[in-house]
Amino acid sequence: MNTHLPADAALWFLPFVLPIALWVAYSDMKWMKIHNKAVMALAAVYLLVGILVLPMQVWLWGWVHLGVVLVLGFVLSLTGMLGAGDAKFAAAMAPFIALGDLSLFLPLLGAMAILALIMHRVARRIQLVRRAVPDWESWERREFPMGLALGPALLFYLIIAAIYGY
Repeated sequence: MNTHLPADAALWFLPFVLPIALWVAYSDMKWMKIHNKAVMALAAVYLLVGILVLPMQVWLWGWVHLGVVLVLGFVLSLTGMLGAGDAKFAAAMAPFIALGDLSLFLPLLGAMAILALIMHRVARRIQLVRRAVPDWESWERREFPMGLALGPALLFYLIIAAIYGY
């Protein structure tokens, strides 16, 4: 069994995941919240598109990934290391990430988190940016809007899988 996300599956997922991932990044910056509707929408994409483009065994294992990441995210949320919305969205992302691609995805997620943190912290110090979107809650909060890294990390993973997939 192939343990990487097939290129054709990544291509099918991309147009559905794109608006959800961008909404998550936006809403987390604006309200410091990843809405449950976004989490459910992402899970629905995997449910409806995944069953059509993935082998049944791979599709079923994706749901196991969701469960494992949900439990880990819940524990991290309880300890204050991760927001509840971040944990739920990461769990909804998990089925899309093939087990054989973890060595690609985890460094990608780490790099996205660092880049997003730097970009967010710089942007909130620029008055022109602050005036353009003055009501964004993330400007005033100490916490980092992790959705700014999670959504784009999933998008870049799908793009890489579509280009270099198996």
